[in-house]
Amino acid sequence: MAHEIQVTFDCGDPAALAAFWARVLDYRIQDPPPGFDSWDAALEAMGVPPERRNDASALVDPEGSGPRLFFQRVPEGKAAKNRVHLDVRVAEGLDGGERMAALEEFCARLVELGATRVERHEPSPPMQAGHIVATDPEGNEFCLD
Repeated sequence: MAHEIQVTFDCGDPAALAAFWARVLDYRIQDPPPGFDSWDAALEAMGVPPERRNDASALVDPEGSGPRLFFQRVPEGKAAKNRVHLDVRVAEGLDGGERMAALEEFCARLVELGATRVERHEPSPPMQAGHIVATDPEGNEFCLD
């Protein structure tokens, strides 16, 4: 039996980074616990002081098939290149110039949301279809592929 996974991001601003990735992946903020109409109400009932209410955030796939994404506040900033990163599949089924144009278009939308475009890797058949490397607003690398 396969195991379910969660992808965890260490970050400085969990709410902001969760909002960015929700837009990138069409995910949604995880619902508050049953009996609460908002996370603020739930955290208030749990006794979490206002200054600690952005210590974590979580996203879920609205269709329930993708992994949960968890964002947790850490005191230190990002110090080195990620050893694991996300590949965001936005051009499946496309090849050559059409594929790269779709990747560039999606990347431009992400830059407007706070991403940084790092570099473009041209297609080099037969093993590579081409991709774009970018970073999220906190500097975490990911690929558009």
